[in-house]
Amino acid sequence: MSEIAISTPKELGNLIDGKSDGEINDAVISMGADSALQKVFEGMTKAFLADKAKGQSAVIQWDIKTPNEALTYQVKVDNGTCSFSKGSPDKARVTLSATLPDFLRVITGKLAGQQAFFSGKLKLSGDMMFAMTQENWFDKNMG
Repeated sequence: MSEIAISTPKELGNLIDGKSDGEINDAVISMGADSALQKVFEGMTKAFLADKAKGQSAVIQWDIKTPNEALTYQVKVDNGTCSFSKGSPDKARVTLSATLPDFLRVITGKLAGQQAFFSGKLKLSGDMMFAMTQENWFDKNMG
């Protein structure tokens, strides 16, 4: 997975499909975890379905554990727009925590959010009902 252009959730999903946690971690670390995650969150903003989140405002925080560090990103939805930032500048409505491979599987639809939660691969704090709703705000098959 060296320097491959990934511009959609579907492309990312195809890339990680069938790969072990170790293979995914190695590939992302070789690209630079920050740089790779910046691209992933850029892709999430492009995959945002504004009509599904109509009238909603929320900050969704992701705490992602890489083999070397924990990285935090926030996705901010406000009046039909979607943006992201590194760190935790705003109060999150829900915080989701996962290892890097499981995070990538959830956001690409390779692992259902509820399944990940009930199997302990995705931890959640904050508004649980909202967490289940916001998953539908992003097109995981885009591309």
